[in-house]
Amino acid sequence: MSLPTLRHRQILAIALGLLVVGSLVADPGVGATPIPASRAESNLWPPLVERIESSTTVAEVDPRLYGIFRYRTIGPPGNRVISVVGEPGNPLVVYAGAASGGIWKTTDGGNTWAPIFDDQTAQSIGSLAIAPSDHNVVWAGTGESFVRSNFSIGDGIYKSTDAGRTWTNTGLGEVARIGRIVIHPTDPDVVYAAALGHIYGPQQERGVFRTTDGGATWERVLFVNEDTGASDLAMDPSNPRHLIAGMWTIDQKTWVRTSGGPEGGVYESSDGGETWEHLGPSRGLPQPPVGKVAVAFAPSDPNRIYALIETDMEKFDGILWRSDNGGGRWQQVSMDYNLYNRPHYYTRVAVSPTDADEVYFPAHGVRRSTDGGRTWYPVPGVGGDDHDMWIDPDNADRMLVGNDGGVRLSFNRGQTWARPELPIAQIYHVSVDDQIPYYVYGNRQDGPS
Repeated sequence: MSLPTLRHRQILAIALGLLVVGSLVADPGVGATPIPASRAESNLWPPLVERIESSTTVAEVDPRLYGIFRYRTIGPPGNRVISVVGEPGNPLVVYAGAASGGIWKTTDGGNTWAPIFDDQTAQSIGSLAIAPSDHNVVWAGTGESFVRSNFSIGDGIYKSTDAGRTWTNTGLGEVARIGRIVIHPTDPDVVYAAALGHIYGPQQERGVFRTTDGGATWERVLFVNEDTGASDLAMDPSNPRHLIAGMWTIDQKTWVRTSGGPEGGVYESSDGGETWEHLGPSRGLPQPPVGKVAVAFAPSDPNRIYALIETDMEKFDGILWRSDNGGGRWQQVSMDYNLYNRPHYYTRVAVSPTDADEVYFPAHGVRRSTDGGRTWYPVPGVGGDDHDMWIDPDNADRMLVGNDGGVRLSFNRGQTWARPELPIAQIYHVSVDDQIPYYVYGNRQDGPS
Protein backbone atom coordinates (compact mmCIF):
# COMPACT_ATOMS: atom_id res chain seq x y z
CA MET A 1 0.00 0.00 0.00
CA SER A 2 1.47 3.36 -0.98
CA LEU A 3 2.10 5.98 1.65
CA PRO A 4 -0.89 8.29 2.07
CA THR A 5 -0.62 11.95 1.15
CA LEU A 6 -0.78 14.70 3.76
CA ARG A 7 -4.43 15.24 2.87
CA HIS A 8 -5.22 11.56 3.40
CA ARG A 9 -3.34 11.53 6.69
CA GLN A 10 -5.39 14.49 7.86
CA ILE A 11 -8.62 12.74 6.95
CA LEU A 12 -7.50 9.56 8.68
CA ALA A 13 -6.45 11.50 11.76
CA ILE A 14 -9.82 13.23 11.96
CA ALA A 15 -11.76 9.99 11.58
CA LEU A 16 -9.64 8.08 14.08
CA GLY A 17 -9.59 11.04 16.45
CA LEU A 18 -13.35 11.30 16.41
CA LEU A 19 -13.65 7.60 17.19
CA VAL A 20 -11.23 7.86 20.08
CA VAL A 21 -12.98 10.96 21.41
CA GLY A 22 -16.35 9.23 21.06
CA SER A 23 -15.00 6.28 23.04
CA LEU A 24 -13.58 8.46 25.77
CA VAL A 25 -16.50 10.83 26.27
CA ALA A 26 -19.40 8.40 26.16
CA ASP A 27 -20.98 8.64 29.59
CA PRO A 28 -23.23 5.79 30.70
CA GLY A 29 -24.60 8.10 33.35
CA VAL A 30 -26.47 10.13 30.74
CA GLY A 31 -27.63 7.29 28.55
CA ALA A 32 -24.68 6.84 26.24
CA THR A 33 -23.18 3.39 25.58
CA PRO A 34 -19.37 3.14 25.76
CA ILE A 35 -17.73 1.83 22.60
CA PRO A 36 -16.12 -1.57 23.30
CA ALA A 37 -12.39 -1.89 22.72
CA SER A 38 -13.03 -4.89 20.50
CA ARG A 39 -14.69 -2.58 18.00
CA ALA A 40 -11.23 -1.48 16.88
CA GLU A 41 -10.49 -5.06 15.82
CA SER A 42 -13.74 -5.59 13.94
CA ASN A 43 -14.06 -6.04 10.22
CA LEU A 44 -15.11 -2.42 9.93
CA TRP A 45 -11.57 -1.10 10.14
CA PRO A 46 -9.70 -2.56 7.11
CA PRO A 47 -12.20 -1.37 4.49
CA LEU A 48 -12.66 1.88 6.39
CA VAL A 49 -8.96 2.70 6.49
CA GLU A 50 -8.54 1.67 2.86
CA ARG A 51 -11.42 3.86 1.83
CA ILE A 52 -10.10 6.87 3.78
CA GLU A 53 -6.64 6.45 2.26
CA SER A 54 -8.07 6.32 -1.24
CA SER A 55 -10.52 9.16 -0.72
CA THR A 56 -10.17 12.71 -1.84
CA THR A 57 -13.06 14.07 0.24
CA VAL A 58 -14.35 13.44 3.73
CA ALA A 59 -17.78 12.71 2.24
CA GLU A 60 -16.50 9.34 1.04
CA VAL A 61 -15.90 8.04 4.58
CA ASP A 62 -17.79 4.82 5.17
CA PRO A 63 -21.26 5.84 6.39
CA ARG A 64 -21.21 3.05 8.98
CA LEU A 65 -18.80 5.25 10.90
CA TYR A 66 -21.56 7.65 11.94
CA GLY A 67 -23.54 4.94 13.71
CA ILE A 68 -20.75 4.68 16.28
CA PHE A 69 -20.90 8.30 17.40
CA ARG A 70 -22.85 9.52 20.42
CA TYR A 71 -23.89 13.12 21.04
CA ARG A 72 -22.75 14.90 24.18
CA THR A 73 -23.08 18.42 25.53
CA ILE A 74 -19.96 20.56 25.03
CA GLY A 75 -21.45 23.85 26.29
CA PRO A 76 -21.71 26.72 26.83
CA PRO A 77 -23.96 27.06 29.89
CA GLY A 78 -27.35 28.30 28.93
CA ASN A 79 -29.92 30.97 28.90
CA ARG A 80 -33.47 31.64 27.62
CA VAL A 81 -36.14 30.09 29.77
CA ILE A 82 -39.58 31.25 28.62
CA SER A 83 -41.98 29.25 30.80
CA VAL A 84 -41.90 28.26 34.46
CA VAL A 85 -44.19 26.49 36.89
CA GLY A 86 -43.78 24.98 40.33
CA GLU A 87 -45.74 22.33 42.17
CA PRO A 88 -48.06 24.30 44.45
CA GLY A 89 -47.15 23.90 48.10
CA ASN A 90 -44.01 21.89 47.35
CA PRO A 91 -40.91 24.12 47.23
CA LEU A 92 -38.75 21.26 45.94
CA VAL A 93 -40.41 20.73 42.54
CA VAL A 94 -39.98 23.16 39.63
CA TYR A 95 -40.37 22.80 35.86
CA ALA A 96 -38.55 25.16 33.49
CA GLY A 97 -39.31 25.37 29.78
CA ALA A 98 -36.45 26.48 27.56
CA ALA A 99 -36.75 28.49 24.37
CA SER A 100 -34.98 25.73 22.48
CA GLY A 101 -33.80 23.23 25.11
CA GLY A 102 -36.87 21.29 26.23
CA ILE A 103 -38.16 20.93 29.80
CA TRP A 104 -35.98 20.67 32.88
CA LYS A 105 -37.14 19.58 36.34
CA THR A 106 -35.73 19.83 39.82
CA THR A 107 -36.97 17.82 42.78
CA ASP A 108 -34.59 19.31 45.36
CA GLY A 109 -35.42 23.00 45.20
CA GLY A 110 -33.10 23.86 42.33
CA ASN A 111 -29.85 22.25 43.44
CA THR A 112 -29.90 19.67 40.64
CA TRP A 113 -31.87 19.53 37.40
CA ALA A 114 -32.72 16.81 34.88
CA PRO A 115 -33.93 17.04 31.26
CA ILE A 116 -37.32 15.33 30.95
CA PHE A 117 -38.37 16.20 27.38
CA ASP A 118 -35.40 15.26 25.22
CA ASP A 119 -37.19 12.40 23.45
CA GLN A 120 -39.91 14.67 22.06
CA THR A 121 -39.94 16.25 18.61
CA ALA A 122 -40.30 19.86 19.79
CA GLN A 123 -37.89 21.59 22.16
CA SER A 124 -39.34 25.12 22.35
CA ILE A 125 -41.60 25.30 25.42
CA GLY A 126 -43.94 28.28 25.38
CA SER A 127 -46.11 27.36 28.37
CA LEU A 128 -46.30 24.96 31.32
CA ALA A 129 -49.16 24.16 33.70
CA ILE A 130 -49.85 21.70 36.54
CA ALA A 131 -53.38 20.49 37.22
CA PRO A 132 -54.47 21.97 40.59
CA SER A 133 -56.37 18.78 41.47
CA ASP A 134 -53.63 16.31 40.46
CA HIS A 135 -50.03 17.45 40.51
CA ASN A 136 -48.92 14.44 38.47
CA VAL A 137 -50.75 15.92 35.48
CA VAL A 138 -48.47 18.38 33.69
CA TRP A 139 -49.17 20.12 30.39
CA ALA A 140 -46.63 21.70 28.02
CA GLY A 141 -47.45 23.98 25.11
CA THR A 142 -44.73 24.22 22.49
CA GLY A 143 -43.51 27.16 20.42
CA GLU A 144 -42.27 30.58 21.53
CA SER A 145 -44.90 33.25 22.14
CA PHE A 146 -42.42 35.97 23.13
CA VAL A 147 -41.64 36.50 19.50
CA ARG A 148 -39.13 38.04 17.19
CA SER A 149 -38.55 37.19 13.56
CA ASN A 150 -36.24 34.22 14.19
CA PHE A 151 -37.85 32.25 17.00
CA SER A 152 -38.84 28.61 17.22
CA ILE A 153 -42.25 27.14 16.59
CA GLY A 154 -43.66 24.00 18.18
CA ASP A 155 -45.70 20.97 17.18
CA GLY A 156 -48.63 21.04 19.58
CA ILE A 157 -49.51 20.46 23.21
CA TYR A 158 -48.11 17.65 25.37
CA LYS A 159 -49.48 15.94 28.47
CA SER A 160 -47.80 13.95 31.23
CA THR A 161 -49.72 11.97 33.85
CA ASP A 162 -46.63 10.90 35.79
CA ALA A 163 -45.04 14.23 36.74
CA GLY A 164 -42.98 14.51 33.57
CA ARG A 165 -41.50 11.03 33.27
CA THR A 166 -43.41 10.33 30.04
CA TRP A 167 -45.21 12.59 27.58
CA THR A 168 -47.94 12.32 24.94
CA ASN A 169 -48.57 14.81 22.16
CA THR A 170 -52.33 15.34 22.33
CA GLY A 171 -52.75 17.50 19.23
CA LEU A 172 -52.88 21.12 18.06
CA GLY A 173 -49.85 20.45 15.91
CA GLU A 174 -50.56 23.30 13.49
CA VAL A 175 -51.02 26.13 15.98
CA ALA A 176 -47.21 26.59 16.20
CA ARG A 177 -47.13 28.69 19.40
CA ILE A 178 -49.02 28.07 22.65
CA GLY A 179 -48.34 30.85 25.14
CA ARG A 180 -50.66 29.90 27.99
CA ILE A 181 -52.46 26.82 29.37
CA VAL A 182 -55.17 27.01 32.04
CA ILE A 183 -56.68 23.97 33.76
CA HIS A 184 -59.97 23.53 35.56
CA PRO A 185 -59.40 23.58 39.34
CA THR A 186 -61.20 20.28 40.06
CA ASP A 187 -61.30 18.46 36.70
CA PRO A 188 -57.84 17.87 35.17
CA ASP A 189 -59.45 16.79 31.88
CA VAL A 190 -60.78 20.29 31.18
CA VAL A 191 -57.97 22.36 29.70
CA TYR A 192 -57.77 25.57 27.65
CA ALA A 193 -54.87 26.55 25.38
CA ALA A 194 -54.06 30.02 24.06
CA ALA A 195 -52.86 29.48 20.49
CA LEU A 196 -51.02 32.38 18.87
CA GLY A 197 -50.33 30.71 15.52
CA HIS A 198 -47.15 30.71 13.50
CA ILE A 199 -47.67 34.51 12.93
CA TYR A 200 -45.99 34.53 9.50
CA GLY A 201 -49.29 34.85 7.63
CA PRO A 202 -53.01 34.07 7.82
CA GLN A 203 -54.05 30.72 9.27
CA GLN A 204 -57.13 29.09 10.77
CA GLU A 205 -55.30 27.43 13.68
CA ARG A 206 -55.43 30.42 16.02
CA GLY A 207 -57.45 31.39 19.07
CA VAL A 208 -58.52 29.58 22.23
CA PHE A 209 -58.86 25.78 22.17
CA ARG A 210 -60.55 23.57 24.76
CA THR A 211 -60.51 19.89 25.65
CA THR A 212 -62.97 18.28 28.04
CA ASP A 213 -61.57 14.75 27.74
CA GLY A 214 -57.96 15.18 28.76
CA GLY A 215 -56.65 15.97 25.28
CA ALA A 216 -58.32 13.16 23.31
CA THR A 217 -60.15 15.84 21.31
CA TRP A 218 -59.82 19.61 21.00
CA GLU A 219 -62.38 22.25 20.02
CA ARG A 220 -61.64 25.80 18.95
CA VAL A 221 -63.94 27.89 21.15
CA LEU A 222 -62.68 31.41 20.33
CA PHE A 223 -61.69 32.43 16.82
CA VAL A 224 -61.46 36.09 15.76
CA ASN A 225 -59.88 35.92 12.31
CA GLU A 226 -56.96 34.36 10.45
CA ASP A 227 -54.61 37.17 11.51
CA THR A 228 -55.42 37.16 15.24
CA GLY A 229 -54.29 34.65 17.84
CA ALA A 230 -54.52 34.29 21.60
CA SER A 231 -51.64 35.90 23.46
CA ASP A 232 -52.90 35.13 26.97
CA LEU A 233 -55.72 33.50 28.91
CA ALA A 234 -56.88 33.59 32.54
CA MET A 235 -59.49 31.71 34.57
CA ASP A 236 -61.48 33.18 37.44
CA PRO A 237 -60.19 31.39 40.57
CA SER A 238 -63.69 31.42 42.06
CA ASN A 239 -65.60 30.43 38.90
CA PRO A 240 -63.92 28.26 36.24
CA ARG A 241 -66.62 29.17 33.71
CA HIS A 242 -65.46 32.79 33.77
CA LEU A 243 -62.55 33.30 31.36
CA ILE A 244 -60.66 36.34 30.10
CA ALA A 245 -58.57 36.11 26.91
CA GLY A 246 -56.10 38.46 25.29
CA MET A 247 -56.27 38.38 21.47
CA TRP A 248 -53.40 39.70 19.36
CA THR A 249 -53.41 40.59 15.67
CA ILE A 250 -49.82 39.97 14.59
CA ASP A 251 -48.01 39.45 11.30
CA GLN A 252 -44.26 38.86 11.49
CA LYS A 253 -41.94 39.16 8.51
CA THR A 254 -38.16 39.09 8.56
CA TRP A 255 -38.10 42.78 7.71
CA VAL A 256 -41.14 44.15 9.60
CA ARG A 257 -43.64 43.30 12.33
CA THR A 258 -47.25 44.48 12.07
CA SER A 259 -48.92 44.44 15.49
CA GLY A 260 -52.48 45.39 16.32
CA GLY A 261 -55.88 45.45 14.71
CA PRO A 262 -59.51 46.40 15.30
CA GLU A 263 -60.52 42.92 16.47
CA GLY A 264 -57.69 42.39 18.92
CA GLY A 265 -58.04 43.09 22.63
CA VAL A 266 -59.81 41.65 25.67
CA TYR A 267 -62.49 38.94 25.32
CA GLU A 268 -64.68 37.52 28.07
CA SER A 269 -66.64 34.28 28.46
CA SER A 270 -69.03 33.48 31.30
CA ASP A 271 -70.00 29.99 30.12
CA GLY A 272 -66.74 28.08 29.99
CA GLY A 273 -65.82 29.27 26.51
CA GLU A 274 -69.08 28.52 24.69
CA THR A 275 -69.62 32.20 23.87
CA TRP A 276 -67.38 35.26 24.05
CA GLU A 277 -67.80 39.03 24.15
CA HIS A 278 -65.25 41.52 22.82
CA LEU A 279 -64.77 44.12 25.55
CA GLY A 280 -63.96 47.61 24.31
CA PRO A 281 -64.31 51.34 25.00
CA SER A 282 -67.87 50.96 26.31
CA ARG A 283 -66.35 49.08 29.28
CA GLY A 284 -63.50 51.58 29.71
CA LEU A 285 -60.86 49.72 27.67
CA PRO A 286 -58.80 51.48 24.96
CA GLN A 287 -59.99 52.32 21.48
CA PRO A 288 -58.86 49.87 18.78
CA PRO A 289 -56.54 49.05 17.24
CA VAL A 290 -54.70 47.34 20.08
CA GLY A 291 -51.80 44.89 19.98
CA LYS A 292 -50.53 42.25 22.38
CA VAL A 293 -52.54 41.66 25.57
CA ALA A 294 -51.73 39.97 28.90
CA VAL A 295 -54.44 39.26 31.49
CA ALA A 296 -54.56 38.05 35.09
CA PHE A 297 -57.06 37.59 37.93
CA ALA A 298 -56.16 38.35 41.53
CA PRO A 299 -56.48 35.03 43.42
CA SER A 300 -57.40 36.78 46.67
CA ASP A 301 -60.12 38.90 45.01
CA PRO A 302 -61.51 37.49 41.74
CA ASN A 303 -63.28 40.80 41.04
CA ARG A 304 -59.84 42.30 40.42
CA ILE A 305 -58.59 41.70 36.88
CA TYR A 306 -55.56 43.24 35.19
CA ALA A 307 -55.02 43.75 31.46
CA LEU A 308 -51.65 44.85 30.09
CA ILE A 309 -52.34 46.16 26.57
CA GLU A 310 -50.15 47.34 23.71
CA THR A 311 -51.81 50.46 22.30
CA ASP A 312 -51.18 52.61 19.24
CA MET A 313 -47.84 54.30 19.81
CA GLU A 314 -48.94 57.45 17.93
CA LYS A 315 -51.97 58.25 20.06
CA PHE A 316 -50.85 56.02 22.99
CA ASP A 317 -53.91 55.34 25.13
CA GLY A 318 -52.02 53.72 27.97
CA ILE A 319 -50.43 50.49 29.19
CA LEU A 320 -52.31 48.95 32.12
CA TRP A 321 -56.04 48.63 32.77
CA ARG A 322 -57.77 47.25 35.84
CA SER A 323 -61.26 46.06 36.66
CA ASP A 324 -62.50 45.98 40.25
CA ASN A 325 -65.89 44.41 39.50
CA GLY A 326 -65.09 41.21 37.60
CA GLY A 327 -64.69 42.82 34.17
CA GLY A 328 -67.85 44.92 34.14
CA ARG A 329 -65.93 48.20 34.08
CA TRP A 330 -62.26 48.98 33.52
CA GLN A 331 -60.03 51.94 34.31
CA GLN A 332 -56.64 52.91 33.03
CA VAL A 333 -54.14 52.85 35.89
CA SER A 334 -50.76 53.32 34.17
CA MET A 335 -49.22 54.82 31.06
CA ASP A 336 -45.70 53.71 32.00
CA TYR A 337 -44.01 51.97 29.09
CA ASN A 338 -41.59 50.24 31.48
CA LEU A 339 -44.28 47.69 32.35
CA TYR A 340 -43.70 45.90 29.05
CA ASN A 341 -40.78 47.72 27.31
CA ARG A 342 -41.03 45.71 24.08
CA PRO A 343 -44.55 44.26 23.95
CA HIS A 344 -43.85 41.48 21.44
CA TYR A 345 -40.95 40.17 23.52
CA TYR A 346 -42.50 40.56 26.97
CA THR A 347 -46.07 41.40 28.17
CA ARG A 348 -46.93 39.32 31.24
CA VAL A 349 -48.77 39.96 34.51
CA ALA A 350 -48.57 38.00 37.77
CA VAL A 351 -50.62 38.81 40.88
CA SER A 352 -49.80 37.82 44.44
CA PRO A 353 -52.17 35.15 45.81
CA THR A 354 -52.57 37.08 49.08
CA ASP A 355 -52.84 40.74 47.98
CA ALA A 356 -54.82 41.96 44.96
CA ASP A 357 -52.79 45.19 44.89
CA GLU A 358 -49.44 43.36 44.69
CA VAL A 359 -48.80 42.81 41.00
CA TYR A 360 -45.66 42.00 38.99
CA PHE A 361 -44.65 42.82 35.43
CA PRO A 362 -41.79 40.79 33.90
CA ALA A 363 -40.11 42.75 31.10
CA HIS A 364 -36.62 44.26 30.90
CA GLY A 365 -36.39 43.53 34.59
CA VAL A 366 -39.30 42.71 36.89
CA ARG A 367 -41.42 45.55 38.29
CA ARG A 368 -43.51 45.26 41.44
CA SER A 369 -46.53 47.37 42.30
CA THR A 370 -48.16 47.39 45.73
CA ASP A 371 -50.94 49.84 44.87
CA GLY A 372 -52.77 48.00 42.12
CA GLY A 373 -50.48 49.07 39.29
CA ARG A 374 -50.45 52.84 39.79
CA THR A 375 -46.77 52.97 40.78
CA TRP A 376 -43.97 50.44 40.70
CA TYR A 377 -40.41 49.78 41.78
CA PRO A 378 -37.83 47.31 40.43
CA VAL A 379 -37.33 43.86 41.90
CA PRO A 380 -33.56 43.53 42.33
CA GLY A 381 -31.38 40.62 41.34
CA VAL A 382 -33.64 38.86 38.85
CA GLY A 383 -31.85 39.72 35.62
CA GLY A 384 -33.02 41.17 32.33
CA ASP A 385 -35.33 40.11 29.50
CA ASP A 386 -37.83 38.45 31.83
CA HIS A 387 -40.62 36.54 30.10
CA ASP A 388 -42.66 34.37 32.44
CA MET A 389 -43.40 34.51 36.17
CA TRP A 390 -45.15 32.13 38.55
CA ILE A 391 -46.10 32.68 42.18
CA ASP A 392 -46.98 29.72 44.39
CA PRO A 393 -50.73 29.95 45.17
CA ASP A 394 -50.00 28.34 48.55
CA ASN A 395 -46.99 30.49 49.45
CA ALA A 396 -46.74 34.05 48.14
CA ASP A 397 -43.05 34.24 49.13
CA ARG A 398 -42.10 31.56 46.60
CA MET A 399 -41.57 32.91 43.08
CA LEU A 400 -40.16 31.71 39.76
CA VAL A 401 -39.04 33.76 36.77
CA GLY A 402 -37.94 32.58 33.34
CA ASN A 403 -35.68 34.98 31.49
CA ASP A 404 -32.88 35.21 28.96
CA GLY A 405 -30.41 34.21 31.66
CA GLY A 406 -32.25 31.03 32.64
CA VAL A 407 -34.56 30.20 35.53
CA ARG A 408 -34.65 32.23 38.74
CA LEU A 409 -36.02 31.06 42.12
CA SER A 410 -36.91 33.14 45.17
CA PHE A 411 -38.19 31.95 48.53
CA ASN A 412 -38.41 35.38 50.21
CA ARG A 413 -40.81 37.31 47.97
CA GLY A 414 -38.13 38.47 45.56
CA GLN A 415 -35.58 39.82 48.00
CA THR A 416 -32.95 37.37 46.73
CA TRP A 417 -32.82 34.95 43.80
CA ALA A 418 -31.11 31.64 43.09
CA ARG A 419 -29.67 31.53 39.58
CA PRO A 420 -28.91 27.93 38.51
CA GLU A 421 -27.23 27.38 35.15
CA LEU A 422 -28.67 24.82 32.74
CA PRO A 423 -27.00 23.52 29.54
CA ILE A 424 -29.60 25.13 27.28
CA ALA A 425 -27.64 27.89 25.54
CA GLN A 426 -29.49 29.08 22.46
CA ILE A 427 -26.83 28.93 19.74
CA TYR A 428 -27.67 30.74 16.52
CA HIS A 429 -24.83 29.36 14.41
CA VAL A 430 -22.09 26.77 14.86
CA SER A 431 -18.92 26.13 12.87
CA VAL A 432 -15.57 24.35 13.10
CA ASP A 433 -12.16 25.23 11.73
CA ASP A 434 -9.47 23.10 10.01
CA GLN A 435 -7.16 22.66 12.98
CA ILE A 436 -6.34 19.22 14.38
CA PRO A 437 -7.82 18.98 16.95
CA TYR A 438 -10.42 21.41 15.64
CA TYR A 439 -12.04 24.33 17.44
CA VAL A 440 -15.84 24.70 17.66
CA TYR A 441 -17.32 28.19 17.35
CA GLY A 442 -20.81 29.46 18.13
CA ASN A 443 -22.66 32.64 18.91
CA ARG A 444 -25.04 32.50 21.86
CA GLN A 445 -28.20 34.50 22.29
CA ASP A 446 -27.52 37.32 24.77
CA GLY A 447 -23.99 36.05 25.34
CA PRO A 448 -20.47 36.16 23.97
CA SER A 449 -19.35 34.26 20.87
